[in-house]
Amino acid sequence: MDQLVLITGAAGNMGRMLRDGLRRPLRPTDSVPAKGCAQASVTDLYTMRAAMRGVSAVVHLAGITDEDTWDRIVDVNIHGTRTVLEAARLEGVRQVVLASSNHAVGFHERGPGELPGDVPARPDTYYGFSKAAGETLGALYHDRFGMNVICLRIGTCYDKPFDVRSLSTWLSPADAVRLVDAALDAEGFHIVWGVSNNTRRWWSLGTAKKIGYEPQDDAEVFAEEMEAKAAGDRAADLGRRYVGGFFCALPLGRRPVG
Repeated sequence: MDQLVLITGAAGNMGRMLRDGLRRPLRPTDSVPAKGCAQASVTDLYTMRAAMRGVSAVVHLAGITDEDTWDRIVDVNIHGTRTVLEAARLEGVRQVVLASSNHAVGFHERGPGELPGDVPARPDTYYGFSKAAGETLGALYHDRFGMNVICLRIGTCYDKPFDVRSLSTWLSPADAVRLVDAALDAEGFHIVWGVSNNTRRWWSLGTAKKIGYEPQDDAEVFAEEMEAKAAGDRAADLGRRYVGGFFCALPLGRRPVG
C-alpha cells in the first residue's frame, strides 16, 4: 500500500475518481495542463520514462475514449499504450494496470449466461480495436518480460448510470477504486470486467474476484429513474443484443458530434 503509483490520464473522469479514492501515494499525469497533475504525453517515450522514475506501478487511463479517426486512434491509444509499457519495462516498473473497455468485445452477443471477463476480442469500433490491441500488448509484455499486467474491461464508469443499458454495465466510482486497488496487488496477466455488482449485470465477476475485487454497489437504485428515460434510450435495441450497445452502429472513424 506504500507503493508510489503513476496515473496517466489523471485529469479525466476515472482518473479523478482514483485521485479522490485510492489510498496510495500517487503521481498523477495528463497530456493537458491540469491542476494537481504533471504534464506528460503517453506518446513520448522520453517523457514517460521520466514520469516512471521512482514509481512501483502505473495505472494507464490516458487515451481517446470515443470513436475517432484511424490515425488518431493508432497514435494515442495503440502507440501510447506501447510507449507506456515500454517506459515501464525500461524503468523497472513491473506492475501495470491498463484501462481496456467493453468495446473491445462489443460485437459479442448477450446470451442467457454471464459473459466471462476474458472472452476473446470482437471490437465494435476503431476505438474498441485499440483497446483489444492494448490487451494483446499487455499479454506480450507479461509473457516476454514477466511484468504483471491487469486489463480492465471497463463498463459505464460515471457517478450514476445514464440509460437502461448502463443499469447492467455501471461501474460506480467507489467500485472503480476497489477494482484498481485489487489490480495493483495482482500478479500475472488478467483480463477482467470493470463492473459493479449490478442486479442486471450480464458480465461475470468470476475473473475479477480472483484478483481480489469485491464490488459493493448496485445500479438498481437508479432503475426507476432510468426506466422513465427508456423511450429516449439510443442503446435500447442494440443494447439488448450486443455488449457494445449503440457503439455497434457508429460510423467507423468518425468523431461524434456534440
